[in-house]
Amino acid sequence: MDISIDFDKCCGAGQCVLAAPEVFGQRDEDGIVVLLDDNPPAEGADNVVQAAAVCPAAAIQVRL
Repeated sequence: MDISIDFDKCCGAGQCVLAAPEVFGQRDEDGIVVLLDDNPPAEGADNVVQAAAVCPAAAIQVRL
């Protein structure tokens, strides 16, 4: 799985963290997304895809 984030697009909504908290976090100072695990286990792929889908800024891209 390849996860890419456009940090300039991120608006800090935190939807990715709610969908896949084991993979995404947020910076304390501004809420911008942080990638916690750039190689998550395959069984978590659905959550990562969901996180990308619910991102209001379309800042997350996932390639399986």
